[in-house]
Amino acid sequence: AATPLSSRAAARGSAIRTSRAAAGRARFSAPRAPPSPRAAISDPPSESADVDAESGLGKILRSNTGKLNKILCANRGEIAVRVFRAGTELGMRTVAIFSEADRLATHRYKADESYCVNPGETPVGAYLGFEGIIETAKANGVQAIHPGYGFLSENAAFARRCEEEGITFIGPRSETITQMGDKVIAKALAKECGLPLVPGTEDSTNSLEEAQAFAEEFGMPIMLKAAFGGGGRGMRVVRTMSELPEAFTRASSEALAAFGDGRMFLERYVEAPRHIEVQILADGEGNVVHLAERDCSVQRRHQKVVELAPAAYLDDELRKTLHDDAVRLAKHINYRNAGTVEFMVDKQGRHYFLEVNPRIQVEHTVTEEVTGIDLVQSQILIAGGATLADIGIHSQDDIVVQGFAMQCRITTEDPQMNFAPDFGKVEVYRPPGGMGVRLDGEVVVGSRVSPNYDSLLVKLTCKEKNFNAVIQKMYRSLSEFRVRGVKTNIPFLMNVLKADTFISGQFATDFIDTTPSLFELEVGTDDMTKLLTYLGEVAVNGAKHPGAVGPAPTVEEPVPPKPELAQPPRGFKQVLDEEGPAGFAKAVRDHKGLLLMDTTWRDAHQSALATRMRTRDLLASAPATAEALASAYSLEMWGGATFDVSLRFLHECPWQRLEQLREAVPNVPFQMLLRGANAVGYTSYADNVVNAFVAEARSAGGGGFP
Repeated sequence: AATPLSSRAAARGSAIRTSRAAAGRARFSAPRAPPSPRAAISDPPSESADVDAESGLGKILRSNTGKLNKILCANRGEIAVRVFRAGTELGMRTVAIFSEADRLATHRYKADESYCVNPGETPVGAYLGFEGIIETAKANGVQAIHPGYGFLSENAAFARRCEEEGITFIGPRSETITQMGDKVIAKALAKECGLPLVPGTEDSTNSLEEAQAFAEEFGMPIMLKAAFGGGGRGMRVVRTMSELPEAFTRASSEALAAFGDGRMFLERYVEAPRHIEVQILADGEGNVVHLAERDCSVQRRHQKVVELAPAAYLDDELRKTLHDDAVRLAKHINYRNAGTVEFMVDKQGRHYFLEVNPRIQVEHTVTEEVTGIDLVQSQILIAGGATLADIGIHSQDDIVVQGFAMQCRITTEDPQMNFAPDFGKVEVYRPPGGMGVRLDGEVVVGSRVSPNYDSLLVKLTCKEKNFNAVIQKMYRSLSEFRVRGVKTNIPFLMNVLKADTFISGQFATDFIDTTPSLFELEVGTDDMTKLLTYLGEVAVNGAKHPGAVGPAPTVEEPVPPKPELAQPPRGFKQVLDEEGPAGFAKAVRDHKGLLLMDTTWRDAHQSALATRMRTRDLLASAPATAEALASAYSLEMWGGATFDVSLRFLHECPWQRLEQLREAVPNVPFQMLLRGANAVGYTSYADNVVNAFVAEARSAGGGGFP
């Protein structure tokens, strides 16, 4: 349970005084929801050293914040922290929400207050239940809600409910989100103001027959897109007519599961284009400016990996056309707040409108770095009623791009395992620093990466004077990063920066898929691991390096004792075989003496000898073991690390080891250590895998696992 101390006060190390709760009540008069059994895991407002609004600093902070002074971020992780920082710099109080699964997440401690929302929902469902979020906001005096990206950021119903409840939605109007969320409507609006479009269907469809008719008219390949949503979900490239039925069915089902609507939008597929997007900023009085473009062409499975601002080696005339088209569309749809207009640029330099993202983008950092404009603060101020002129942008001429910025998304994905997400505790976290290096995230040593959410760990953004220089700085920064405890994609990102195609600036959306060398990874070892490896080598094999002192490695083979009997005595294994589990249980209950479970072959083997005994070594001791421990309840000799080490390090068949040991020790039951869903490995396995493993172990062990 969290303490009622506000997170900002806790971060400053403020003392918890007995008058804290009373001071909090005196200061905050907003109506509060009645306490619930789960309220104990929330952080209500309490005394903190906020800046006096009438002080010199207070007047600076509140100089242009308008009517808003308390905001909530309906999100988690990195973007929530980003919003809280922007709000704090504007002199506002900030409110975090979190799911039950996120009760220890860092973002909740970066806000002044934090509240558990939608208890009992799934980890993701808690952040999607907007009625519960709005109720929390109203109960705690929140005036505005920032949706971040993902989750509810493009949910028009959420924006509409905020408007109905008198809560400012920090983003576009709900009707704009509705229009831009429907790709068919967005395409029609773009066509109205003269933006070039890729040939595609006028309306969305869930009919395979209509999709086949479109393919026959315009030819292959074609692109299937979810009519609602984005992020690569419900998207398929279909190259032949024979692939279309299965691809359409799968894409439609994926869209239905992700966005609640399985209708598809079809268009002619443009082969290997560049993905260029233009950042726009608009106020409530019809003023619109662009903040230049970003190149997001480095993608894997339609997910952006590296982003750059501005786009390198882009024709200046085309660049201006993209800017003008984005501004013209924003004015045409009466856009308000920050947004992104996305385009494709084909190999002939022709551009096509893709879509509008009516929210802040993950990659907004690169635009901020080259323009010097805080986009999140601008969002908040515009939502509060400020015009572009109020925030220092009187015309397009006030937007000046300086240098180049690049962002790498560092994720907890293992490139060697087909980018499977990894999760666990961050044991080591040493980020880079220096001039022009920016980190956006919430990670600290001890943070736990949850399997319930996106695998983004931290965003690394670098800025330099030109394209080549920013590559140098980013490569140095990635090389300097140290993360232990979870796998990351850093080795893959370093390969991207080393690739000749990337350095040339001539990359397109097919860059990763057509560059297999990116997956030839060099995974380094940190200094501490090298030291521990050396110490382990000395401990097990003795000091044998040049100049070493101490005893030399032993070369004597131990001689196991010989059993006195020709055959092992009868034991509980025979009882289990002859009388079954019930008879075995009865024999155990009837036994008058102490029953022993020997763990030498498993726990002692693992703890004292690093699980490095070979099968032949274990077999050498097996006859004496069978005789000496004939009356034992069991031998714990399977599970834990024994299977993994035998297979991966000793390069022996663990199943053959089990069979041979059972043959050598036929009289004592074998026992297996099974760690739930982890079985005998170091990751979670599906239930059917665990069940199959147990069945195979029982078979190879002669049915001897009690």
